[in-house]
Amino acid sequence: MALLLSVVLLCGVADFTRSLSITTPEQMIEKAKGETAYLPCKFTLGAEDQGPLDIEWLLSPADNQKVDQVIILYSGDKIYDDYYQDLKGRVHFTSSDLKSGDASINVTNLQLSDIGTYQCKVKKAPGVGNKKIQLTVLVKPSGTRCYVDGSEEIGNDFKLKCEPKEGSLPLRYEWQKLSNSQKLPTSWLAEMNSPAISVKNATTEYSGTYSCTVKNRVGSDQCLLRLDVVPPSNRAGTIAGAVIGILLALVLIGLIVFCCHKKRREKKYEKEVHHDIREDVPPPKSRTSTARSYMGSNHSSLGSMSPSNMEGYSKTQYNQVPSEDFERAPQSPTLAPAKFKYAYETDGITVV
Repeated sequence: MALLLSVVLLCGVADFTRSLSITTPEQMIEKAKGETAYLPCKFTLGAEDQGPLDIEWLLSPADNQKVDQVIILYSGDKIYDDYYQDLKGRVHFTSSDLKSGDASINVTNLQLSDIGTYQCKVKKAPGVGNKKIQLTVLVKPSGTRCYVDGSEEIGNDFKLKCEPKEGSLPLRYEWQKLSNSQKLPTSWLAEMNSPAISVKNATTEYSGTYSCTVKNRVGSDQCLLRLDVVPPSNRAGTIAGAVIGILLALVLIGLIVFCCHKKRREKKYEKEVHHDIREDVPPPKSRTSTARSYMGSNHSSLGSMSPSNMEGYSKTQYNQVPSEDFERAPQSPTLAPAKFKYAYETDGITVV
């Protein structure tokens, strides 16, 4: 009897010490990047919990390289939400009256760096409680592109490909034919849930519009593909046309090079001729000035001669004048013939 009474008293003490409790269960939440995550944390208080109410949210990053970070705090009837720089301005309490028993928060504009374990701690002395929530941020498939890898000709082998630009794994693919018979070849069925479909020995029956839908746990994306299987093209004609085009291009390039080279040679020749003209050689004297200077020198010498040797000197000197220069000397109409004066003495008489 005494043992039973002791057990009852111990249970009562246990209930007394655990009067504060968080009713929200631990859970895992998956959200897409850019969305808002609601992290619940609801609690109840006992009559004996009379201390001040303190609420604290902590984040344990997924890389385990950072210590637990306080991201938002309620203490002394005030809210502090600037503890963690990466979440500053993006984490808020959902309730305006935290004493009502709701300490839930919203994390807006989710980023991949927000992945981790969030812990809600509530304290109102003497009661204390905490719960953990695992948050995973995934990226929706987006920017999906459908295309044909190969030549869409009858008898050829090629692939239909579906590639999203981004998206968290695992990804699921679904191919559908939207036009014509909408019946897919039997050989394609095994690849209808893969990112690529291999087409063997293509026929015109494969032509049509196809859709590819990419999905993961947080979203989906779709692209369309138009397939037109056509008869083989005239490859010989195409090759011949390409060869002719290349030859014409080479001829055109050759003509341009030849013209440029010719023009350069002409400029070089003109430059060489210009440098051959010597600027330090004076121009030749005119024949008129030569004849005049020659006559002037003779005229100056005549005045100093005596009559005895005048006759011999005049014959000799005038015979030395170059006939060509003298004959071509221009005659000035205003120039009068020169008069020569001389004096000699005969029989004691001076004659002028």
